[in-house]
Amino acid sequence: QHQHQQHQQQQAPQQHHSHQQQQQLQQQPALHLEDALERLKRFNAGTAAPTVEGMQSEEEAEFEKIQHKEREDAERRWSSLKSIPRFYEKRSRDADESNSLRPRVLRAAVTHLLQRKTAEELLDEEDLHVIGGLLKKHARENCGDDGFIDYDGFAKIREELAKRGDRFVQFFMPSTFLKFPRDLNGCIAIITFFTFVVRKVNIRQTRVSLSYYDQLGCGFLREKDMENFIFELIPTLPQLSSLHEEFYPFYVFTAVRKFFFFLDPKRTGRVRIRDLLSSPIITELYELRTEQSLGAQEAESNWFSMESALKVYGAYLELDSDQNGMLSKAELKQYGSGMLTEVFIDRVFEEYQTYRDAETNEREMDYKTFLDFVLAMENKNSRQAIQYFWKLIDIHHKNCLDSFTINYFFRAIFRLLCTKNIDVPPVDDVKDEIFDMVKSEKPGIITMQDLINCRQGGTVLSMLIDAAAFWRYDHRESLLMEPDDDDIKF
Repeated sequence: QHQHQQHQQQQAPQQHHSHQQQQQLQQQPALHLEDALERLKRFNAGTAAPTVEGMQSEEEAEFEKIQHKEREDAERRWSSLKSIPRFYEKRSRDADESNSLRPRVLRAAVTHLLQRKTAEELLDEEDLHVIGGLLKKHARENCGDDGFIDYDGFAKIREELAKRGDRFVQFFMPSTFLKFPRDLNGCIAIITFFTFVVRKVNIRQTRVSLSYYDQLGCGFLREKDMENFIFELIPTLPQLSSLHEEFYPFYVFTAVRKFFFFLDPKRTGRVRIRDLLSSPIITELYELRTEQSLGAQEAESNWFSMESALKVYGAYLELDSDQNGMLSKAELKQYGSGMLTEVFIDRVFEEYQTYRDAETNEREMDYKTFLDFVLAMENKNSRQAIQYFWKLIDIHHKNCLDSFTINYFFRAIFRLLCTKNIDVPPVDDVKDEIFDMVKSEKPGIITMQDLINCRQGGTVLSMLIDAAAFWRYDHRESLLMEPDDDDIKF
C-alpha cells in the first residue's frame, strides 16, 4: 500500500501538467481552412507538381512495400512459405465482402481494366461508319451491286485505319479475310464482312458490360449480379419503355430465371460470362433494343418482351386463387388445361424448393420456382427441361426408368381421363409404345440420355404427366383432319 501511495503521488504532478497542456490547446483558436491551405501552399511553393507517371510509380513502390511486409509476416508465421509458395487462399464469404478492402480493390482494378479496354480495343459507332465508308471506297468495280472487295483493297483499308489506332487491325488480318467465301476473282462480299465486324463489336461490348457486374472477378455472374444487370438494362431497351416501375422487380425475376434455367441446369447459382455470350438467350434479350415495335407473334415468342412477361405473371396471379402470393398444389394443378396429374404435382412439391404456410401447414410455391416450372413446361424437348423433369420421374433415384415407373405415372393419367368418361388404351400398350419411341440402348430401361437422344423426350414426358397432352397424342391423326378439336375443354 505504501508503494502504491508513492506511485500515485509521483503520477499526480504529471497528470496535472498534461491536464494544463490540454486546457492550453483547447484555448488556442482553431485553424481555419483558408489558413491551412495558405500554409500548405507556402510549404509546397518550391515543389513541382507531380506527374501522373510519378504518382503511379510511387503507388507501385508503396504497394510493393506492403506486399513485402505481408510476405515477411506470413513467412514468419509459416516457415514453409519460404520454399513452397502459397497456391490456395480461402475466399471471404459474401457477408464479409462489404467490410473487406480486398473486394473493393478488386472491383476498382476490374473497372479500370475494362475502361482501358473500352478505350483501346472497342470500336464505337463512328468507327463503324468509317469502316463502312472505306469498304465502299475500295470496293472492286464490276463485281455486282452488292459490293465486293479483293485483298488489295482490304490491305489498303488496314493501312489507312492503322493511322487511327491499333484497335482496327484485329479485323483486317489476312486470316480474317480467308474466313469468308471468295468468288472467282478472289473477292469477298462487303455486306458479309461488315456484318461480321458489327457482330464482333457487339459481342465484345456485351462482354465488357457483363464484366462490370462480375463482383468477384471470376468470370461468372451470380444471380444477384445478373439481376443488377437486367435492372439497369431495362431503361435502355426501347421495347420496355412503357413498362411500369412497379413491375420492374417481377420483370427482373422473369428475365433472370431463363438465363439460369438454361445455362445453370445443375443449380450452382452462377453462370459463366462465356456461356452468356455464346447463348442465343442474350441475343433474344437484345432484340428489345430495336426502335420498331415487335409484331404480335414475335412479342409472344420472345420471353423477354413486355407482353410475354406480363402474360407469365398474369398466369401466376390467376392461379393464386387465395391471393396469398404463393401457389398450393391445388392451385398449380390448374396450370394450362388443368389436366396435370396429382402424382406429378406431388413430385414437383417434393423435389423443388417450396415454403410451408404457417396457417395451413402446406407446402407452397413462390414466383421464382413457378418460373422454372413454366420454362420446363414450355420447352419440354430441351436438354434442360428433360433434366428438370427427370428429377421428378426418377422416383427411385436409380438414374433410369423401368416398366414400374412408367406404369406408376400413367395410371394417374388413366384415372384422370376415366373421370372425364374418355376411353383410354391399356397401360401395357402405352408402355410398349414409349419404349418403341425412345429406342433405349438397354431393353426395358430408359436413361435420361436416351430421352435426349430420341428427340421425342418432350412427347414422352407429356404422356406421363399431362392427361390433355396424352389425349392429343392418342388422337393426333384425327386432330390433323380436324384441327379445331385441339382446343377441346375437358
